[in-house]
Order: sequence, then structure tokens, then C-alpha cells
Amino acid sequence: MNLHAHDIATGGSIQRLLREMIEDGSIAPGEKLLEAQVAKSFCISRSSASIALAALCADKIIVESEGRGYRVAGQASGERAGKTAVLDRMEITSAAPQWQHMYAELERELCTRVPFGSVRVTEEGLAQHFEVSRTVARGVIARMHSVGQLSKDRNGHWIAEQVTEERIGHLFEMRRLLEPTLLIQAAQHAPHEFFESARERLVAAIEVEHRGGAEMDTAETDLHIDLLSHCPNKEIVFALARTHVLFVPTRYLTDPYLQIPDQLISDALTEHLQIVDHTFWRGGRSTPPRLCRRISARRICAGYCGSKSSAA
Repeated sequence: MNLHAHDIATGGSIQRLLREMIEDGSIAPGEKLLEAQVAKSFCISRSSASIALAALCADKIIVESEGRGYRVAGQASGERAGKTAVLDRMEITSAAPQWQHMYAELERELCTRVPFGSVRVTEEGLAQHFEVSRTVARGVIARMHSVGQLSKDRNGHWIAEQVTEERIGHLFEMRRLLEPTLLIQAAQHAPHEFFESARERLVAAIEVEHRGGAEMDTAETDLHIDLLSHCPNKEIVFALARTHVLFVPTRYLTDPYLQIPDQLISDALTEHLQIVDHTFWRGGRSTPPRLCRRISARRICAGYCGSKSSAA
């Protein structure tokens, strides 16, 4: 079967969306996913649906079901076990999906508010403000929840929790304790092509004259999210996902207001490159010594950005 670049790119987007829906419980263990159903629900080709499901199966998030289709891995229970999962209709286009624009704007707004207090977010309010369906709003909330940007309070309301020094410290402690072990395991399963691509992006980011926030954001995603996703212990991966909220400020490191020296960003990218090289050549046999220092350095940087935001 000849797969076009569009099918591959769309399949990757659907894979990530389905993974998030499984992780947040929208799709339960034991429920079935069918290629035709996925294609119809997300208005995509069956080729893209096949790519998405095959990738999830390779990651052991779903397994092939007897007869046809796939079954969500895990202990099945309740009435949903063995039934076809219910997927809301959501169109995925070749242009940036509607939710991406909405996500970016909401994230920027929350970044300016959480240094001063917690912010409540409602599905209905988002849908009305952005003039989208509640399905789209629900998807954005689910994505933000999966990376720790939103959580539920004791009353069941979605909130963006206030960013405090204590909370930042707790999240970085989680990373310091879990990430070295995760990296060792992930390095043994990540393909060589991944390391080569990540290295090329880092070298290009280091050499570029006029650097934006995207370069650092990509570097953080490659090392701390995409590489670690290859770890076979998905329980640790899921636990560490809550700390991804720490990477949000990297998108704004080049903001003139923060006045972060470019050399500091360049040094951080160089250290990323050293960690990637060490991990690749050692094949996951040991933890890069710089990794723990990198986590500590990121904590200092996060505290610096937070203090600048609070002073605004």
C-alpha cells in the first residue's frame, strides 16, 4: 500500500488523540476500535486510520481483537467491555486543526494568570468564547489535563492550579526521581532514526542566528516527551506526563520582557545535544550525568521566569 505524506501526518495526529482519550478514560480498557469507525468519526481516510491504530498497537496501548479491529489493553470491567468505543465526530483537516488554535490561545491566557491564582475553566464557557462545539472544547480540556495544565478540584470543577514555588519544586522532584530510569529504558527501544532526527534539529537550533521559542520547545519535546514515550513501562510514562506543564514556559523564553540571555538558551540546547549523544552511544546502559543537572537547571530557569511573571 502506498502511503502519502498526508496520510502519515494525519495518522500521527489521530494516534496522539486516541492515546489521550484512552489515558483519560474516555475510551475504556476492553472497548473495541475499528478502522472504519475511526475513519468515519474523524473524517479521515482509512489509510490514516490504519496508521494510527497500527502505531497504538505497536506501543501495546491496544491489541488485535479476535475477528476484526482492536481492543484497548488493560483489565476490562463493566458494561463497556467488549463493546465498540463511542467516538464523537470530529473533523481533522490538513490545516492546523481548530483545537490547536484554541489550545494555543488558552494556554497563553492561563500563563498570564496562574502566577496570581488558580483559574476555573468550563467546557461550556470555552465553547461559547471560541464559538466551537462542546466536543472540541472537551478535547482541549482533555489535552490540557493529560499534561497537568488542568485538574479537577474537590467539587469536580476544571481548574488551572496556581503556579507556586512549592508546586514547581514537587514537579521537578518527580522528574528527578523518575526521568533517569525512564530514559534508560526508552533508549533501548527508540529507533536510531529518532536520535538522528533529534540531533539534526538540535544542531540546527544551536547554529541559527535568530532563535525563537520554537527551537527550545522542540528540543524539550524531543528529549523529555517523545523519547521517553518509547519506554515500555507506560505507568511511569503516564505518571511523568503530569510534569509536562513545566515545559510550557519554554515556548516563551525569547519573550523580550523576560530578558533571558541568548547564551543561556544556547547552553541549554548544547546540553540537550550532549544528553542525546550520550544516550544514543551508550544505548541506555547508563544515565547521562548531565540529565540530573539539566533538570536542576530547568528548575532554576522556571523559578526565574515565574518571578518575572509575578512582577508584571
